[in-house]
Amino acid sequence: MLRDFTALLARMLVVAAVTGAASAALAQGYPSKPIRLLIPYGPGGVGDITARFVAQKMGENMKTPIVVENRPGAGLIAASDPCAKAPGDGYTICLTGVGSALNVSLFKSLPFDIVADFTHLSTIAFIDIAMMAPADSRFNSVGDVLSYAKANPGKLNVATINIGSGQNLSAELFKSMAGIDVVVVPFKGTPAIVIALRSKDVDIAFEYIAPVISQIRGKALKPLAIASSRRLPEFPATPTLHESGITGYEANAWNGFSTTSRAPAAIVERLNKEIVAAVNSPDVQEKMRQLGAEARASTPAEMRDLMIKDIAKWKGVIERTNIPRQ
Repeated sequence: MLRDFTALLARMLVVAAVTGAASAALAQGYPSKPIRLLIPYGPGGVGDITARFVAQKMGENMKTPIVVENRPGAGLIAASDPCAKAPGDGYTICLTGVGSALNVSLFKSLPFDIVADFTHLSTIAFIDIAMMAPADSRFNSVGDVLSYAKANPGKLNVATINIGSGQNLSAELFKSMAGIDVVVVPFKGTPAIVIALRSKDVDIAFEYIAPVISQIRGKALKPLAIASSRRLPEFPATPTLHESGITGYEANAWNGFSTTSRAPAAIVERLNKEIVAAVNSPDVQEKMRQLGAEARASTPAEMRDLMIKDIAKWKGVIERTNIPRQ
C-alpha cells in the first residue's frame, strides 16, 4: 500500500513538473500576437476610457497591440462570457468590476460565475460617487440634507441613473443607513440628471464625479459629500459621507482586468505585472486624475476578494430595496 502511495505521489509530482514547465514555456514566448480586451460598455464612457488608458500603456510597454472590442449588453454578458470561455493563453482579457458584482444579484441567472470562472488580474481604476447639488442650492452639507429630509418626509428628491446602477444603489444605501424617507428618482443618463439639478426638478443627486467634473469645476454643481471612504485630492474640502454622520457608509465604482480561470499561473503573473506597471505610470495616473478617477492596481487575490465583498454588500441592498431580478 505504501508502495502504491509512493508511486501515485511520484506521478503527481511528474505531472506538476510538466505542467509547470509548459506554463513557464508559454509565458516565456508571451505575447507573440495581439491581445484582445473586451469591454462591456459603449465607447466614451468612464469605464471604456479608463480601460483604454491602461491598455494603451500596456501595449507600449509590451510592444504588442491591445485590441479593444466594445461589447455592451445586459448583464455585461456580451463581453464577459467569451472571456470566461476563452482559451487559457492570455490573449483574451476583459473589463470587470463593481458592475459585475451587482449583476450577480440583479439577474436571475448568468452564463458564467464571476468568481469561479475568472482569474481577476488587477484593479485599474476607482471612480468616486458624490452626493451633489446645484451651486445655488439651500443644501450646503449632508447635515442640511438630513435635517430637511427628517422634517419633510417623502419630499426630498434624489436623482440617480437607472434602477440597479451603482449610483442608484448608492442612493438607496444612503437612504437606508440614514433612516430617512426620500424619493429616489431614476434618469436615463447623466445629462438628464444635470438638467434636473440645475432646473431644481430634483434636490440632490448621486452620480459619478468623472462625467460631471467640468460642471463642478465650473461651479454649476457642488459636491456635498464623497461616497468612498476617503476624501479626494481633487476636492480636499469635501468630506466623506462617513465623516458627515453616516457612519460606516462607503460606496464607489471600480473596474479591473480579468481573464479566464484556465489561464496558467505564469501568464497571470505576467499580465498582473504589466497591468500594475501601466496603472502606476505617471501619465496614466495623471490622465485618471484629470478624469476624476483614481488609478489603483492590486494583486489578483485582492481583486478577487474585492469582487466577493461587493457581491455580498450589494446583494443586501438590492434585496432590501426589492429591485426585481431580470
